[in-house]
Amino acid sequence: MGFDTRSLAVATSGFCAFVNLYSVQALLPALAKEFNVGAGEISWLMTAGTAAIALTAPFTGALADVVGRKRLITAAMFAVVVPTLLMTLVHSVPAFAFWRFVQGLLLPPIFTVAVAYIGDEWPAAEVPRVAGIYISGTSIGGFCGRFIPGVLTDLIGWRLAFAVVALITLAAALVVASTLPRERRFVRSGGFAASLAQMLQHLREAQLVATYAIGFGVLFNFIATFTYVSFHLAAPPYRFSPTLLGALFLTYLASSPIVPWVGRAIALFGRRPFVLGVIALWMIGVLLLLAPPVAAIMAGLTLCAVCGMICQAVSTGYVAMTAKLGRSSAVGLYATSYYVGGSAGAFITGVAWTFAGWNGCVAVILAMQVIIAAIVAAMWGR
Repeated sequence: MGFDTRSLAVATSGFCAFVNLYSVQALLPALAKEFNVGAGEISWLMTAGTAAIALTAPFTGALADVVGRKRLITAAMFAVVVPTLLMTLVHSVPAFAFWRFVQGLLLPPIFTVAVAYIGDEWPAAEVPRVAGIYISGTSIGGFCGRFIPGVLTDLIGWRLAFAVVALITLAAALVVASTLPRERRFVRSGGFAASLAQMLQHLREAQLVATYAIGFGVLFNFIATFTYVSFHLAAPPYRFSPTLLGALFLTYLASSPIVPWVGRAIALFGRRPFVLGVIALWMIGVLLLLAPPVAAIMAGLTLCAVCGMICQAVSTGYVAMTAKLGRSSAVGLYATSYYVGGSAGAFITGVAWTFAGWNGCVAVILAMQVIIAAIVAAMWGR
């Protein structure tokens, strides 16, 4: 089966979620200056969004059972336009963080249900390919969420930049509403109590728990790397503007043509050897971030983006494919672990930045990669 309208729709849903989630990241140095706060405090704008996602992600499956998967995805996409617009009116970091939190609450009904939809509506052999297409959509959304606000902040200011993000979100919602078919194959869980029981069952599956831990580490490293490299390059001697900081995320686009081939690579090499090799390349990318030349830093960020997206595609596809019952709750648990990792990455690496600067941040990121590799080696034995 080729790239059909369903593939377009799930990729667009991922795009929508991530264009909103990461819309503040490239602007953090500029916003810190605007609100006269430090890097640690302004990073709460990232933490607020990821923490909200972690709170609500496990329970979106039960809600999807009540209202339907397509209906929930599209309703959430239209609803997220509201807090995105209201962020244009804030005058303090706490108010900004509040609307980021509300925005984060609305994102799990988009992406966790979309991943579960993939697992239900495509044959098992097709799931890695479609999951790769979905991850490509998220990578493009992550890039646009950083690059577009960065450029627009230099041109028209950050408030109007967020208004443009809201318009993009509205357009994406219209695309999904018109191209995503209603679900046909999923089995209803039986409500909240059944979803909770299924979540407990998922937590008894050692390889699923290991995959959740890998998800924690993946977003930990993404947030740690791409948040604090912005502060590193905004400072002397680089002094990057918001536009240039947004351009850093061109590196995300490198993963878009690669990730859809992940399923074929898994079949060729095996899941564990493939992912361990990817993590080794990822560590090389992180080490390149210590080099002074901008070209080396860009090469390192490209490796980080591609390898991280590959790990995310493998883990997401694994959860969607192996959870035979309660797939929404299984994906929701993965999302919770993933975004708790993102919140931890913002906070812990912020402490490292305060006490040890960029070198300390890189040390934390490398330590997490060693932990991820150890989990893969120990728990993905088959």
